[in-house]
Amino acid sequence: MPQLRRPSATSAPSRRGILTAGGALGLTAVLAACGSEKKDSGGTSKEAPGKSGPWSFKDDRGETAKKDATPKNIVAFTGVAAALFDYGIEVKGVFGPTKTKDGKADVQAGDMDISKLTIIGNEWGQFNIEKYAGLAPDVLISTMFDDKGTLWYVPEESEDKVLKLAPSVGISVYDRQLTHPLQRIQALAESLGADVKSDKVVRAKKRFEAASERLRKVAKAHKDIKVLVGSASQDLFYVSGSNLSVDLEYFKALGVNLIEPPEKAKKESGGWFESLSWENVDQYDADLIMMDNRTSALQPAALDKSKPTWQKLPAVKAGQVIPRVAEPIFSYDKCAPILEDLADAIEKAKKLKK
Repeated sequence: MPQLRRPSATSAPSRRGILTAGGALGLTAVLAACGSEKKDSGGTSKEAPGKSGPWSFKDDRGETAKKDATPKNIVAFTGVAAALFDYGIEVKGVFGPTKTKDGKADVQAGDMDISKLTIIGNEWGQFNIEKYAGLAPDVLISTMFDDKGTLWYVPEESEDKVLKLAPSVGISVYDRQLTHPLQRIQALAESLGADVKSDKVVRAKKRFEAASERLRKVAKAHKDIKVLVGSASQDLFYVSGSNLSVDLEYFKALGVNLIEPPEKAKKESGGWFESLSWENVDQYDADLIMMDNRTSALQPAALDKSKPTWQKLPAVKAGQVIPRVAEPIFSYDKCAPILEDLADAIEKAKKLKK
């Protein structure tokens, strides 16, 4: 697995886990059954209204996925599925963080009803090939966090088997601004039959554009407010750099004063983040802290109880800590509030004395 901002940005494995799909035994029989079985095997998929004939979509790898008709049986990384859902496109199956330990929807599931979804794998390294094949997939869709075309949450150990079962689409979220995946997901949704000129979609995009302009103005008016972007594990605190993440690159372009770890400190993670021991968590002077909101990362409430050095940070004592949506759902509907919340937090933040 390439070095990047891992699922937890904390203690994720250095390579993808071994696939727990029970091996490929019986896979041929499953595939044969897929050809004749027409019964819905879970979830719903909206047919593309008014669209017929061949379908194709050129992805960010430069590869073109093709089908004789608009895909109906869609399987996607959870966050991508949630973005497509905002455009009215529903998927059959998902892989990636979908259900929490208490059975509730993960933050990356957005507004989807996860009870209607077939979960191919819920954690890093999990991807049940037999379940996937059983859905008779028309297309597999995921994001990419590197420039090598690695599909997020598709285990490298079984990638060849997975990609033989259906065309795939990769949307890059690596080393570019937030607006890129937003545009690409909307284009993909449109190709799948979404009405991107509907009032809902048009309003969401206008809201995003207004939020962007407001954040630009707030950042300029409060350029002395230093913002640190972090993620926590039991042993380490991670300070994210802004050069590779789509959200942070966009914040920086809008003028947000982000704290940037030195390149040397980020080298071990491939340029994504600096790892600090909890004894050194006060290395940077921050007026506002954004903390990774993914379920795989320790949240501020847990840190308040367990990490004395965290509790002593000026921003923590001042109550100037907000969530960071570390893996955004790439629809305008979901990304506009991210910008609005950050603008609010910067506007309200006080410059702290060190």
